[in-house]
Amino acid sequence: MRFEDFFLLRKTENFLQDDYNFTAIADPHCPRCYKPYQKEICEDCKAWEESGILVDHQALYHYDDEMKDFFRRYKFLGDYQLAKVVARRLPSFPKGYQLFPIPLSPHSYQERGFNQVTAFLKGQAVVELLEKSETPKQSSLSRTDRLASPNPFRLKSDIKLPDKLLLVDDVYTTGRTLQHAVQTLKKAGVPCIKTFSIAR
Repeated sequence: MRFEDFFLLRKTENFLQDDYNFTAIADPHCPRCYKPYQKEICEDCKAWEESGILVDHQALYHYDDEMKDFFRRYKFLGDYQLAKVVARRLPSFPKGYQLFPIPLSPHSYQERGFNQVTAFLKGQAVVELLEKSETPKQSSLSRTDRLASPNPFRLKSDIKLPDKLLLVDDVYTTGRTLQHAVQTLKKAGVPCIKTFSIAR
């Protein structure tokens, strides 16, 4: 690398805008999915439990207007450098758990050019266990349609499954995407799975 190339790289890093003031999720929140302003288990988690799923999720921030604007720039405008804004705010993850970033479908990856979850986990050890088929974008679906969507995940071939997994996604809305992944991995034999998202 030439000196001038190194200088330009450092200049880009130094001028990364990070004046975001995300709103942390504080008490009270649902003890299972971190839905804000819930003193007890929320109706969403009760519905999941009735379908045989016990939610075990943690989230950091409210999915408010500032967070929506951030993800618009990061995901939909493709500002890859913003991954560092998230990476700087990541907590210490539970010991003994393998990190698994939720994958994109091949079309979404080609369109965006990167997996937004893998990008902010850069530098951390992650495992890739599932493939995702093409589905309508979650942002284009109603809540009812999201909950009714078919499972798009399938297990990769010739992989070794860990005993403990922490599934990582960017935003938790209905929880359908994460729970599809959980169901696929539980069926494959993973005994202990938690989930995590940046926003809720």
